[in-house]
Amino acid sequence: MRYAPPGLCVNDFALLRDGDGTYAVLHLQGPWTAEFDHLRMETSYGRATSTDLVHWQPQGTAFGNGLPGRFDQQAVWTMHPFPYRAGMAMFYTGVSGLTPDGWPLQAVGLAYSDRTDGTGWRRHGTGPVVEADPRWYRTGERMGWRDPFVVRDDESDGWVMVVCASDASLPVEVSGCVALATSDDLEHWTVHPPLLSPGDVDELECPVLERLDDGSWLLLGSIGQTRGFEAWTAPRLRGPWTRHGQLGPTGAYAPRVIPAPDGSRVVLHTTPRRVGLTDSGERCRGMLAQPKSLVTGDGSAPRLEWWPGLNAWLGEETGQAGQVAPPVPHAVGDVTLSGRVEVVLRTESPEGGRPMLAVGCDGKRLWATGPDGTRLDETVLTEPAATLRILTVGEYVEVYADGVFALTTLCYSGYAARWTAVTEGAADPVPVPVRPVRLPDPGRDDASAVWPGVTGS
Repeated sequence: MRYAPPGLCVNDFALLRDGDGTYAVLHLQGPWTAEFDHLRMETSYGRATSTDLVHWQPQGTAFGNGLPGRFDQQAVWTMHPFPYRAGMAMFYTGVSGLTPDGWPLQAVGLAYSDRTDGTGWRRHGTGPVVEADPRWYRTGERMGWRDPFVVRDDESDGWVMVVCASDASLPVEVSGCVALATSDDLEHWTVHPPLLSPGDVDELECPVLERLDDGSWLLLGSIGQTRGFEAWTAPRLRGPWTRHGQLGPTGAYAPRVIPAPDGSRVVLHTTPRRVGLTDSGERCRGMLAQPKSLVTGDGSAPRLEWWPGLNAWLGEETGQAGQVAPPVPHAVGDVTLSGRVEVVLRTESPEGGRPMLAVGCDGKRLWATGPDGTRLDETVLTEPAATLRILTVGEYVEVYADGVFALTTLCYSGYAARWTAVTEGAADPVPVPVRPVRLPDPGRDDASAVWPGVTGS
């Protein structure tokens, strides 16, 4: 349901699909810590495989730092592998060191493989193939030149690369942009002015380009200050780009798009954890979350919905009125809204007591609360919602409003409870039926395992 390698965390990642239908994820990996060290935290790519985008099997390390003296000697960051000829090409971020003020020096390199499973990489030369051009992009202190993503050009037989960069014409606090470069052969690149520079974003990380069925383009970009991601669309790669706003709420980051086994498009993203697996811990790099359906082209803004492929991991419904069933720590439940409602998911003891985790909605406002009603996360919906779908997996909570992914949060407090809905004006709580979530690896017991809750302590 979620994935991280044993003992490590997952940060930015890339997805591949082999000819036999096997999926592979390449991901940045590092220890669980709030203190991020640019030169030591992420020095290799982990690799895992899956047949269904839910149950991932770790396969070890697939790529690492370059030799001393090279542009990627200190760290390797976000990558984009894709099919090329009989094998694959991969563009990736290399870090050579730090500026005097401690800012990482970034460039983009290239590697090839004769395989299609995400292994067997060999570097193209010893230096980068694309670097920031100071005419348009900040270099040195507060630079950005990372997270490359490459697609075929829709105006030539060549290639287009987008890169997370810093627009040199703007104040650094709002300079986050998507840089543009073009190439005829993948090895020689021409850098151009920004493809997209919103002017109100600090960092626009992990840009993703997806060609839609009608020939138009979708661009996804992760927003540093909100820790979520937004969507833009355009009729052609060069634009004009239309901004649609938030697609993934705070806590959902670094999205990637891939065809699911049934051929539909899905988005996977990362989700954080908290240091020490407690509510008092700082948010830190985390895990790969389960897929969401990507819906486009129906006349409305792009959106993420519940992916039906997850239904195979759900058990039979429990908790109907008059039915006595044990609390379920990992579950999905649906709630119909009629006025303000709050759904209690965990309580202070196995027998009940104060709510320790709840999800509430009054139509347009959607929120999650922890112990003593502490507001964990909230969002304002564009339209009043009629239904909620709530998912809990360990400490992780997702909420879908009228089927659309709208909120995610973390909570480490309380005992699993029988879900109840408290409606404004109602005398008594109403039981909420739930479907238990079957975990792919319930026996795992390491820093990456799903938090079992206090019932497992």
